[in-house]
Amino acid sequence: MKINTFKAIVVSEAHNGKFDINIVNKNFNEIEDSNIIINVKYSSLNYKDALSSQGNRGVTRKFPHTPGIDAAGVIVKSNYPDFKIGDKVLITGYDFGMNTSGGYSQYISVPKEWILKLPDNFSLRDSMIYGTAGLTAGLSVYQLIKSGITPDLGNILVTGSTGGVGSLAITILNSLGYTVTALTGKKETRDFLLKLGANEVIYREDFNINSEKPLLKEIYSGVIDTVGGETLSNAIKSTKYGGIVTCCGNVSSHKLSSSIYPFILRGVSLIGIDSVQCSTDLRKEIWNKLSKEWKNSSIENLVQEISMEELVISLKNFLFEDHTGRKIVNLDK
Repeated sequence: MKINTFKAIVVSEAHNGKFDINIVNKNFNEIEDSNIIINVKYSSLNYKDALSSQGNRGVTRKFPHTPGIDAAGVIVKSNYPDFKIGDKVLITGYDFGMNTSGGYSQYISVPKEWILKLPDNFSLRDSMIYGTAGLTAGLSVYQLIKSGITPDLGNILVTGSTGGVGSLAITILNSLGYTVTALTGKKETRDFLLKLGANEVIYREDFNINSEKPLLKEIYSGVIDTVGGETLSNAIKSTKYGGIVTCCGNVSSHKLSSSIYPFILRGVSLIGIDSVQCSTDLRKEIWNKLSKEWKNSSIENLVQEISMEELVISLKNFLFEDHTGRKIVNLDK
């Protein structure tokens, strides 16, 4: 059946300096000449998407714009022998959804190099429960394992544990037999975090005391930090000798205040995590692990599926609300 129009979320700059978010009908012939076209079935809601939808120039420079840094769908046109019509694929990272049109559109065209084939035992919906957040969580766990942090060495601390990266990191660590300490500022989410696989839950107000001390008691063999700032600083100070701390977010602060003592007296390593520009081979490795040995049925406890209409509301409110778990977008809903 020939497609004439399709739906997409479009963010436009209004005359008063504010930004409007609307569902619009776009003409299919706008992308008909592309070498590869994907019918998007699912996307997800991320912090960067919310920033883009609010006109943050650090994420998106030009408007009108269609956000969505994640997409999973089916190829409907391809001029490349390695991608065939009917192939199920996913896209995350690079400049997708930031300064190029993103996944909040029923049809998209992207460079071939950005596309990965969906792992065999993953559904399109599964892949977007993980999305960029899951890839980031997976890269963080990968660095812990690569650095020799095994389950027998002690607890792994996960900060920002109710967010997308934090909650998915808990499920991955749990599936691998690690003992997980979840750190959160939301006391009402304790049961949610335990259900995901955390072994204990601690609270930010208790964790961020004694921040002026250069070293704190050695507690954690590894840390997956998603928030930055004071929490990251105290996590580093609380890491055991030879421990690993990964860092992937700055929702608390982009600044880090720490002495060098954890690094030179305890041999702690701080490793930055970036899911945007990491290599295709590493992406494939992480996605294959997420679809197999790292997959955990508890991910269904953290997902809410929404329509495009509901997405418009979520984008408008995202930066002003607390969030727990993941929202995925069904573009046919």
